[in-house]
Amino acid sequence: MGVLEIAKGMGVTLGKLFQKPVTVSYPEQRATLQPRFRGRHILTRHPGTNLEKCIGCSLCAAACPAYAIYVEAAENDPAAPVSPGERYAKVYEINMLRCIFCGMCEEACPTGAVVLGNEFEMADYRYRDFVYAKEDMLVGVTGSVPQRREATRLGKPVRLGFQLDGGQPRAELEGVTYQ
Repeated sequence: MGVLEIAKGMGVTLGKLFQKPVTVSYPEQRATLQPRFRGRHILTRHPGTNLEKCIGCSLCAAACPAYAIYVEAAENDPAAPVSPGERYAKVYEINMLRCIFCGMCEEACPTGAVVLGNEFEMADYRYRDFVYAKEDMLVGVTGSVPQRREATRLGKPVRLGFQLDGGQPRAELEGVTYQ
């Protein structure tokens, strides 16, 4: 390494020294996310019938490189169907500590049931709260398990800590609405 390389490195450092920092005063100021950000998993429903899109095929679990998804399928009751297919996901769990948010589950899903939304605040102290069940991921459930627990404790609505930088969230296109 020569003197020229060191001078170039110091020039970059000095150039950044006089620029305004991009620090966000979180959580008072909401973080700005890009439209293609991949966050918490959302299980979508069909818009007209409100039936779950997940048919329990387990392709998302097979595609997951971290083995974070567990799906247990059951036969659909024709009198009271849960999904439009012959089967539905009786148990759908994602271990968020193992998930690497790669989006392979979203790509593998033939019905478009799994969508990676924009929620990123999932920190907690309890291991069991990192295993998200189907009830925690269905459309209409706003916030992660710790956010909902804290909002209930304080008696306030769940406040999401993000805003999008141009464009709608991908999950909002699937019928998910954010506050």
